Amino acid sequence: MEVLIAAGLLAAAIVIAALVIVLGRTRPAPVGSVPPLAPVRRGRGALGRRTAPPAPDTPFVATEATLLRRLDELDRRESAVRERAAALTAAEAALASQREQQVRALERASSLSAGQARLALLKEVEEETRHDRARLLRQIEEETKLEAERRVRSILSVAMQRLAGRHSAETSVSVVALPSDDMKGRIIGKEGRNIRALENLTGVDVIIDDTPGAVVLSAFDGVRREVARMTLEKLLADGRIHPASIEEAYYQAKSELDASMLVAGQDAAFEANVQGLDVELTRVLGRLRHRTSWGQNVLAHSVECAQLAALMAHELGASPRIARRAALLHDIGKAVSHEVEGPHALVGGDLARRHGEPDAVTHAMEAHHNEVEPQTVEAVIVQAADALSGARPGARGESLERYVKRLRELEAIAERHPGVDKVYAMQAGREVRVIVAPGAMTDEGAATLARAVAREIERDLEFPGQIKVTVIRESRSVEYAR
Repeated sequence: MEVLIAAGLLAAAIVIAALVIVLGRTRPAPVGSVPPLAPVRRGRGALGRRTAPPAPDTPFVATEATLLRRLDELDRRESAVRERAAALTAAEAALASQREQQVRALERASSLSAGQARLALLKEVEEETRHDRARLLRQIEEETKLEAERRVRSILSVAMQRLAGRHSAETSVSVVALPSDDMKGRIIGKEGRNIRALENLTGVDVIIDDTPGAVVLSAFDGVRREVARMTLEKLLADGRIHPASIEEAYYQAKSELDASMLVAGQDAAFEANVQGLDVELTRVLGRLRHRTSWGQNVLAHSVECAQLAALMAHELGASPRIARRAALLHDIGKAVSHEVEGPHALVGGDLARRHGEPDAVTHAMEAHHNEVEPQTVEAVIVQAADALSGARPGARGESLERYVKRLRELEAIAERHPGVDKVYAMQAGREVRVIVAPGAMTDEGAATLARAVAREIERDLEFPGQIKVTVIRESRSVEYAR
């Protein structure tokens, strides 16, 4: 670039000098003026350089001298640029030679060619990148789990806040009918001493309001609530209501309830075909008769789980005795979970272990909600039996309006797809049968429709267990013989 600039400047200077000389020769001399001097030929000295011009007598001669000096300067710069370009070219050649020598030395030292070394480097970089990616994915997964757990807790807290009142009213309240409203005053007693004695003994809240002919007993513990109900019914039957009679009726009701719970536990064990339970464990099992989960009686649920687990164990070649026993006792921790801290599965497993149950049974009990990792087939069977008993139609409380609405929503999801002829929700909403027009859809389209309907049900509805989607495409050929 510098060479081109210098050459351009040199050409411009030569053109300007020629113009100046021509103009000086052709301009006419004024009248009375001295004629111009003859041009002085400027030669070069012994060393080849231009000799200095004589002193100028006119402005044109001075301009020519200036241009000659600039030409000399341009000559010097041009020669310097050429020398520098030659030096750079030599340096580049030397660097290329040195780089080639270094590459050859590296190839000899590593016994690899340049292509092989490049492949090895790329492979190493790929492995490092894969490792970094796996570490990043693991970090993102852990952060996602923590964030999901935090959000789930928030959602559950909001849901519990909205639904706790209605659920508590259904599961923590008992109503005792009165023969007349005059009994309300006798239950309260003078200055409220009778109702205070009843509440202190039973541990429940006795609510006497404007409701005609009824007294409400409120408590989260179903056993205490049942004792209070039996105590109050004995007092109403006797007619004598005072602190001493209340205490006597309370202990009688408590003794009768303990005996009835033992009988209920024995009946449940007999129905589930489980022998050899400890007496105290049988009594705690009978307490589940006064406990409900989503409107389902826990003791009846346990018996049903034991029967289901035995059937599945027979089919899978596992131990029916262990599966039946663990399924019957799997929710026994709910009877004491309000008295002992911890998940009911772990509390029940520890309680059964203290009363002599084998490790195979206690492990299946503790694993039915994945508090511990299932290690045996019987543990998985208990999980499946628990899910089947809770998810079967009619097992848990659901209003008729919600039930009918869910069936209609199931049918509506399938009906909005093109090519659908008829839709039937069957088995209490556990199966949806979709009949399609054979001319409007192929077999592959029927399979795609089944998958699409199942995904939409998962996205739009909330339901326990699973819903089976069956798409039916029937093709008929009819011909008449005459």
